[in-house]
Amino acid sequence: MRVGIDVGGTHTDAVLMHERHMLGWVKRPTSADVASGVEDALAALLAETGVDRGAISAVMLGTTQLTNAVIERRGLARTAAVRLCLPAGQSILPFADWPDDLRDVVSGGVHLLAGGHEYDGREIAPLDDHEVDETIARLAAADVEAVALAGIFSPANPAHEEAVAERVRAALPHVAVTLSHEIGQVGLLDRENAALLNACLLPLAARVVGSLERAVAAHGLAARVYLTQNDGTLLRAELARRHPVRTFASGPVNSMRGAAFLANMGDAVVIDVGGTSTDVGMLVRGFPREAPAGARLGGVRVNFRMPDLASLALGGGSVVEARAGDLRIGPRSVGHALEACALAFGGDTLTLTDIGLAAGLFSPAAFARGGPHLAGSTAELRPERVAGLPRDLLAAVTARVRALLEQAVDACKTSPEPVPVIVVGGAAGLVPDALAGTSSVLRPAAGGVANAIGAAIAQASGEVDRIFPLERRSRDETLSRARAEAIERARVAGARPDSIEIVEVDEVPLTYLPGNAVRVRVKAAGDLAEVAG
Repeated sequence: MRVGIDVGGTHTDAVLMHERHMLGWVKRPTSADVASGVEDALAALLAETGVDRGAISAVMLGTTQLTNAVIERRGLARTAAVRLCLPAGQSILPFADWPDDLRDVVSGGVHLLAGGHEYDGREIAPLDDHEVDETIARLAAADVEAVALAGIFSPANPAHEEAVAERVRAALPHVAVTLSHEIGQVGLLDRENAALLNACLLPLAARVVGSLERAVAAHGLAARVYLTQNDGTLLRAELARRHPVRTFASGPVNSMRGAAFLANMGDAVVIDVGGTSTDVGMLVRGFPREAPAGARLGGVRVNFRMPDLASLALGGGSVVEARAGDLRIGPRSVGHALEACALAFGGDTLTLTDIGLAAGLFSPAAFARGGPHLAGSTAELRPERVAGLPRDLLAAVTARVRALLEQAVDACKTSPEPVPVIVVGGAAGLVPDALAGTSSVLRPAAGGVANAIGAAIAQASGEVDRIFPLERRSRDETLSRARAEAIERARVAGARPDSIEIVEVDEVPLTYLPGNAVRVRVKAAGDLAEVAG
């Protein structure tokens, strides 16, 4: 058995899964400290299902805490950038394209050292031991909390990053270290950015993961703890401490994976409507389609995998304002305090939940177990409070919502052909039964907790992204080698060997490089091996 938990801005959802069957689910308010909300949801789930706690082998958690830390510029560690690049690679310095406010919070200095490799792994320049020692002394004097190491073409040969990291850790054991080849893909600047973001999150990640592990242990579970990452697969808790940036955008991805599972569809558009926002994305073979190169996190350009999502400030708590013919929906939201503010609960704020109730999009019965509101509330829902809303207002708002959703779906499509749409989330009733450009609109029965289901069914994965020269081996040999390495990485990540499959292969000839070079990306994924403890 597995428990999947997803922490959203409004709700913390938890489900209990036995193999591919859901045994129970709960919704609880997301707490300010997150961990107590997780404990509350877990306690409610265990009480409801009455399951033997020893039968639970894994707990999968999706959380927005680390994403929010970067967006809000809080809790980030002062981080030094160490680039292994000289005599080249100094035209554009680290932090050059960062937003000023984020750079001011994070930057702990820039250090350029001799080193790095060619695309085929050949050394550009050897490390200078004296230069490395001087840099370590400057890091100690600067009193930084974290260091990000980035070498030219380190994904092809990480030897210099690993050697410098070993010496930094030995001299400064209190400093957290990130190696860029473990985080990003080929391309120095964006990979370095990803490593810097990861490094500045390391101290916070240690606290967040620790609090989540304690929340699980508080209920007597000996289960292994995983965090979901942004490609729909899992990170062991110890790896999440080292690579926290991989958890970014995991919430919407969990919803998409859960939607694919509930609808038994691998290719479709998913619309996830929550209390505060709506995410729209495309499923390809059951996984979210990746965003094109140039994805940004907190305003910083990175080059590791991120889901291709359209996010709308549209949710059950979105505030509706209609004045003198000017209709506004969001971006202001009271999703975190819907029962205190919405008209239907006795408040004084008109929200999309009120519009949905008045227009018959939400059934009052759906609120009994935590529909688009906070479960367990003592606030009294009285639909008659919104029964007098003007019909023309209801029509205008629902038409505007429809138009926004149709635009988002159209932006996700890669052809004019109609596509199926799967609608999930606590406020899924806001989505009409027919949308332009779609072939069908599906509403899975447990769609309100699709995010937690996606966490519970997540797989372990392994990925290879490397430039291979074809002058020394054939194309078939190169692809076979990359496939074998991706499968091994998935196994090490926790996948059951007999379940591992290759889910993505991408091959790009690089005609501007000598040696008939080709960039190969291979991703493998498999079901999690059931190991407790």
